[in-house]
Amino acid sequence: MHDLEGTLALEIKKEMADRYFGFRKMIEEDSQQYSRHLREAYRQLENEVGFDLIRLYILLGRESLIHDFFRLTGMRDQVFLDPYLLSSPTIRQRLFKGQLIHGLTRRSRFRHLFFDLYDRLRAGVATYTATLRRLVEEGKTIAAEIDEFHRNNDLGTMMGFLRRLDGGAMQEEGPMVGGLSPQRDSALAGKMRLATPIGAETLLPAIPDLPAVHTCRGRLQELVDTAFTVQGKPEVRDYTR
Repeated sequence: MHDLEGTLALEIKKEMADRYFGFRKMIEEDSQQYSRHLREAYRQLENEVGFDLIRLYILLGRESLIHDFFRLTGMRDQVFLDPYLLSSPTIRQRLFKGQLIHGLTRRSRFRHLFFDLYDRLRAGVATYTATLRRLVEEGKTIAAEIDEFHRNNDLGTMMGFLRRLDGGAMQEEGPMVGGLSPQRDSALAGKMRLATPIGAETLLPAIPDLPAVHTCRGRLQELVDTAFTVQGKPEVRDYTR
């Protein structure tokens, strides 16, 4: 009889452990995948938004004109804005190398380059925003999974049940055992608790969709022409060499 009880207790403990660690492993894998998605989203932000945004900053040349650009487009944060980028010829050459330049005059080439970059930036922002929305939902889903996991798998209760299966306080004796075991269970439960992932909206910047060119072309062109004049009417072909 004693052997039968021991066998049943062992099977129950194994089933509990398999269930607990099986669900836990699934959530940990989801969390690792979420972390990978966050890193990929940041690379997307750099490649599809950041570089073109910096190119536009360089064309505008002055922070005052860049802030005018923010007001025209509704951008709230100074994403990727660093005064050093505006004055470094090395960075300018690297960023503009290979960019398509077209137009008959210096002014038209400057304008065309600006609006080509703006259109590409607008598309990049839209793609990045869609990615960010998906990541926000992914993070919320994992947080809900973790919540449900802890509600259905109270480690302290499970440990108490396992001790009872073993015939009392794990064969321990003494007046302090009953008081110490719950404390140990609580400490273990705290150490084993799954961390809720930080939301994507906290880790990654939200960038508002840029207005279509046709809704603000006149004001943007005034801004571009001012930048062109202030910078001494540069030849943008020189930027790409």
